[in-house]
Amino acid sequence: MTETGWHLEHSYASLPEIFYKKTQPERAEFPELVLFNWNLAETLGLDSRSLQLTSSDVFSGNTIPEGGLPIAQAYAGHQFGSFTMLGDGRAILLGEQVTPDGKRFDIQLKGAGRTAFSRMGDGRAPLGPMLREYIISEAMHALGIPSTRALALVTTGEAVSRSKMLPGAVLTRVAESHLRVGTFEYAARTEEDGNVKVLADYAIRRHYPEIADQADEDKYKKFLDAVIDRQASLISKWQLAGFVHGVMNTDNMTISGETIDYGPCAFIDTYDPEASFSSIDINKRYRYRNQPGIAQWNLARFAETLLPLLDPDKEKAVEIAQQSLSAFGQLYNEYWQAGMRDKLGLISGEKADDDLAMELLDLMAHHKADYTQTFRMLALDAPEDVEFSGSERFKDWHSRWTARLEVQDATLEAAHILMRSVNPAVIPRNHLVEEALDLAVEQGDYSKASKLIEVLSNPFDDGHDKEYKMPPDDDDKVHMTFCGT
Repeated sequence: MTETGWHLEHSYASLPEIFYKKTQPERAEFPELVLFNWNLAETLGLDSRSLQLTSSDVFSGNTIPEGGLPIAQAYAGHQFGSFTMLGDGRAILLGEQVTPDGKRFDIQLKGAGRTAFSRMGDGRAPLGPMLREYIISEAMHALGIPSTRALALVTTGEAVSRSKMLPGAVLTRVAESHLRVGTFEYAARTEEDGNVKVLADYAIRRHYPEIADQADEDKYKKFLDAVIDRQASLISKWQLAGFVHGVMNTDNMTISGETIDYGPCAFIDTYDPEASFSSIDINKRYRYRNQPGIAQWNLARFAETLLPLLDPDKEKAVEIAQQSLSAFGQLYNEYWQAGMRDKLGLISGEKADDDLAMELLDLMAHHKADYTQTFRMLALDAPEDVEFSGSERFKDWHSRWTARLEVQDATLEAAHILMRSVNPAVIPRNHLVEEALDLAVEQGDYSKASKLIEVLSNPFDDGHDKEYKMPPDDDDKVHMTFCGT
């Protein structure tokens, strides 16, 4: 381990070279560190004080930390349903930081220049999208939703050409790994036999070591089942939080079960199952209500790559894969139902609970009510502050919900404590995120972004200023978001 705390290893680079290309970051002329995640640095075992001396150079890519081996990863993906060969076009993996407690995390520079996979791209990233990813990925982590995280944000001092000239930036992203469904799709389409097995064995050792020693006839099905389970859990958390990813391509679905790639993502304000914000999702393929179904579709593409490992007989392999995939719906429903019971303070489950939850969502949709605030007011035992509290349907619903709380084997106080622990007071409101981005991009002022990050790190605290808790006025609502690639 170095004086600064870097302890980089390179297990991914032990894979066949077809999976990556050695790549040096392009030099940034005038790098400046504008945001640094001190808490995450400590978790990673980094010495923040020592890092300060070289932080701008290290997190821009100008200096490779001791032990670093920069590479760009190869992968493919179904993008909006169509298959494409891809790879890290503007991201460079420095290595895997091994923490003091033995955990392993990818350290990746996003926006650090062209790679062998850049195609016609410049390999750079505008400040706005990188700042958006920093803010929202950290907010997701605070909400308890598995996610990649942001360690540092550096401006490059150079302009990036998009629809107009924009300030450039490099985001240092931290992940359990960057293995994707698209990585397996890539392996399945390479000419060399055995690449999928090599990749699967690596993914199992890294993310599912408990099944690594299983016999092959069991191991790969259990691997498929484990990935399906993690994704069912993850997507349920998205839905429960009102998060819309916006670009659920297979190259944006991780084997680890982390949320990755915060392009045109957004949180819903008004509850609307049809909510879609992404400027590139023209047909609303990835709208809010579609996310569970899309996840299952993506997992089917993953299962296809594993067929030769599931059974040498293709028909039997397909049958095994279909059996595993058919479990996704039930797993997702169980996770979602458990999460919704928590949101409603229902500590023990009953059959009628689903109807209670669905009627509340229907009321929210009918009255165009704010999703986050509705649940938070119920958690605070303030039903009079629910937007549609005067509705007779709500009064009837509230009466039935209260009666349900009173008959369960827990106190009302315990129910409300549970609700306050899972229903956030603050989320990354789209208008607040856009305000922070605009101020940073146009004036180089990071005060709003820094304050927003601080607030979002404690999402269940009611002590935040009102502006962070309240939904936007109609004039401030954000209807479209952009990815910046």
